[in-house]
Amino acid sequence: MSDEIWRRDEIESPCIKVCVIQPEVRLCTGCLRSIDEITAWSRMSPEARRTVMAELPSRQGQLSKRRGGRAARLAR
Repeated sequence: MSDEIWRRDEIESPCIKVCVIQPEVRLCTGCLRSIDEITAWSRMSPEARRTVMAELPSRQGQLSKRRGGRAARLAR
């Protein structure tokens, strides 16, 4: 049997299975997609997915690194 039947021309998901949404910017810290993009991904056109994929690298700067654990949170 040929694997041809299972082949798809879709863009794969950028998900790396580190699914944590940062509340301030509402982006996943793993894939950098928004909640809305994650929800709609399976219904998006290949062109829409390509657009999102092209934007992902620029979103890295929007995530702030948490440092200091509980003490840092209390100091806010």
